[in-house]
Amino acid sequence: MAPTSDLSSGEAVVRRQNKGPPIKFLLPLIYAPILPLIRIGLRKNPVLRDRVFTAVLAGGFLHGFYLVTDLYDVESK
Repeated sequence: MAPTSDLSSGEAVVRRQNKGPPIKFLLPLIYAPILPLIRIGLRKNPVLRDRVFTAVLAGGFLHGFYLVTDLYDVESK
């Protein structure tokens, strides 16, 4: 006897297929090349250059911290 599946009982889990790559993991590919471009492009204004570079670098670290804590949160549940 073949098992029957009753879709109205709520036992079937419907997942949305994610066709594209996860954007949150591809962000380093965007801001990593920006760091040297900031150093080169703002060479004549060292105060602004250092502030923008520090802000982008801090944003990268915060993004990495978010991803790591999100992974640990998923594993603990």
